[in-house]
Amino acid sequence: MTQRLDYNAAAPAGMKALGGVYGYVGQSGLPKALIDLVYLRVSLINGCAYCIDMHTRDLIKGGMSIEKIALTPVWHEAGGLFSNQEEAALRWAETVTKVAETAVPDAEFQAARAVFGEKELADLTIAIGLMNIYNRLAISFRATPLTVKEKEKQNSAA
Repeated sequence: MTQRLDYNAAAPAGMKALGGVYGYVGQSGLPKALIDLVYLRVSLINGCAYCIDMHTRDLIKGGMSIEKIALTPVWHEAGGLFSNQEEAALRWAETVTKVAETAVPDAEFQAARAVFGEKELADLTIAIGLMNIYNRLAISFRATPLTVKEKEKQNSAA
């Protein structure tokens, strides 16, 4: 896969603005592992290889087990592997990411609201929206996952 356009170079001010939102989410008070798990789930839904690679790496670095990461796409079938907060965040991430299909039903809002305070839920929704933007950039312009770049570098050195 060849990158179509370097969006960081083409729109540095826009990417800096998104970086500001990313920084806000990081200091919002939501647990880093929860945010990274949501970023991974959103990226899985959208099929963004670049972001799936990045957030899998982040979760591994943060100490999350490979088994939990592997079961993220089917978290609702994973028994007690995910906490109540993680399940609520993943459910909310799915319904918000698929907003055109779901229209974010009242029952989904009430379920998320039962676990998260107002600020937490707003911040979680900002994180979900941000990852959807990043996914759309990476997919549209064919950002190359780091794993692929590393493999290509190994092959060219051999």
